[in-house]
Amino acid sequence: MRFNYLLAAGTIAFTLLLAPTGVSAQKVKSAPFSYLPERSDDRYNQRVSRKTLPLTGGGFIILAHKSATEYAIERYDAELKRLWSTALPFTAEQAVEGFTASSGQALVAVYDKSGATQSISAQAIDLSNGQKSPLKKLTETGLRDRRPGVTFSPDGSKTVAWRYVARNNQIKSISASVFDEKLTKLKDRSYDFSDQGAFFSTTVHVGNDGAQYVTLVSDEMKKLTVRRYRNDNNDIKVMSVSVGGTFGGKVVNVFDSRFVLQPDNVLYAAAICNERESGLYHSLKVVKFDFSGEGDMKFAPEFSFTPEYLAETNKATAATAKRLEDIYLTDLLLTDEKQLVVVGEKKFEEGGDDSPGHTRELHLFGYNEFLSPAWHSVVAKDQVAPAAEGFSSIGYRAAVYGSDLQLMTWEKLKGKSDLYLRRVNLQTGVVQPQKA
Repeated sequence: MRFNYLLAAGTIAFTLLLAPTGVSAQKVKSAPFSYLPERSDDRYNQRVSRKTLPLTGGGFIILAHKSATEYAIERYDAELKRLWSTALPFTAEQAVEGFTASSGQALVAVYDKSGATQSISAQAIDLSNGQKSPLKKLTETGLRDRRPGVTFSPDGSKTVAWRYVARNNQIKSISASVFDEKLTKLKDRSYDFSDQGAFFSTTVHVGNDGAQYVTLVSDEMKKLTVRRYRNDNNDIKVMSVSVGGTFGGKVVNVFDSRFVLQPDNVLYAAAICNERESGLYHSLKVVKFDFSGEGDMKFAPEFSFTPEYLAETNKATAATAKRLEDIYLTDLLLTDEKQLVVVGEKKFEEGGDDSPGHTRELHLFGYNEFLSPAWHSVVAKDQVAPAAEGFSSIGYRAAVYGSDLQLMTWEKLKGKSDLYLRRVNLQTGVVQPQKA
């Protein structure tokens, strides 16, 4: 058994996801569960990274991969008793694009690449009895166009599906549709990027109220921007900040970025910046875009990746690395007191396309409620997956419990393959030894 989104690991994974804030995860009971590893065309990205979702009324649901042609949605109660299981057949041209749950239903987004088109549809499943609604197409585009996308609000009640409009392989705009919980269309929208030039990246987010937040890394990958589009008017709220530039004669730009929208319409962004010519890691930048009121933006002091930080990393991991590399942002976690933890994970392959995938140390950066850097820590780990699975079957799961951040991994340590738990003090960043 390998680490597969922590689904096949049993009760501890469920408890970590479901226990209330302030309660430590404890193994209290178990239930048998089977999961088939997935083989994706994109071995480097997980389109659906969380396949176990807690339910507000208690218990949880799982999107389980059963065979090459079938998934299933399964609901369990708080006692780990399976209440129902609903099969979702898939063709060779289909793939899961998204998974969410609201108060009354689960929703699976299905990508379909067949004939002369590619599309995204939604399959709704009633949480009370597992009954499926008819598959509904949300967006469609040509086979040669960029892959369409879909995103969900934090509470699962709103969905946005979109397709790209390009000219000469350059994105010019996004054509999107906003849907409510019953998949009734609320609004058609077009997000225009004619002012962005030739080199930028963009992502769409949607709030619980249906407002859309289009995030951009632009200005030759030096600037973070968020645009808010509301459904009740055509006003566009824009907030932007430069995180790159020229420092000491060296051009610094965004190497990797991550945006997370909170239920209160506050959006946090983090960016790892590096030197364009050498690729050396320069610093971590964190920004808070607050759309809950009139709109406000706060920029955290940068964290510089100094030689001293490299030495700390080598000491924590018993390594002799000459430079920081292959570290990608994987989580932005918020406590009830609005303290922020930014998590980066080292991911790499040993050689070519047929080489195993590795995930190594976790880099943790803690910020207080005022977005001032409070601490940083490096957590050593070592996970390996076959080349065919890439990074989709290894990684970690993280959750905040009161004053603790808990990290769970599936690893083989000292000859023993097991589920391991590490606790991190959110006030100090001190990491306790792993516990099997």
